[in-house]
Amino acid sequence: MSTRWEQIALDTVGEGYAAAYAERFRRLAEDGAEVHGEATFAASLVPPPARALDAGCGTGRIAVRLHELGYDVVGVDLDASMVAEARAAAPDLDWRVADLATFDLGAVFDLVVVAGNTIPLLDEGTLAAACDRLGAHTARGGVLVTGFGLDAAHLPGDCPVTPLPEVDAAMAAAGLAAGERHATWTGDRFDDGGYVVATYRRVP
Repeated sequence: MSTRWEQIALDTVGEGYAAAYAERFRRLAEDGAEVHGEATFAASLVPPPARALDAGCGTGRIAVRLHELGYDVVGVDLDASMVAEARAAAPDLDWRVADLATFDLGAVFDLVVVAGNTIPLLDEGTLAAACDRLGAHTARGGVLVTGFGLDAAHLPGDCPVTPLPEVDAAMAAAGLAAGERHATWTGDRFDDGGYVVATYRRVP
């Protein structure tokens, strides 16, 4: 049975979506586009050296950049084909295939990054469980940052909207207190628009 993400990826891109996704960002980087906004923003919250988790790492773009910036990083994603692309690009990094609703790495991290619309792409009914697991992997005083669309225009395919108050409530139940909100990964002020970058801090 396909996950919500896999079904949307197959419907919008087709077979080979993982390789296509990785190639898209390679070409953007080669053309001089800024493709490291998420990692740059995350690094401003918890400077290296520190332990970082890229949760929903996909093809590994953010985790690789965090490693380059000096973090001890682990990338985890449910989609084995995306993780295979990440492993091929950076075989020396620590990549795991696991469901965010159930994963247990036996470790905690100073910085947890949940980018790429990972939150709304969670399978139906798993938001609370995923936030619980993310909270369990965030060190005391550590920071989790996530960015995701709040309307159809900022979400892929027919991905349903996950309202921000629902995310806040699930994070709070997991011991993660809401912090700053921005409209972009470059730090623009959040104006209740269609995209949010939200930070949460693990309650000491």
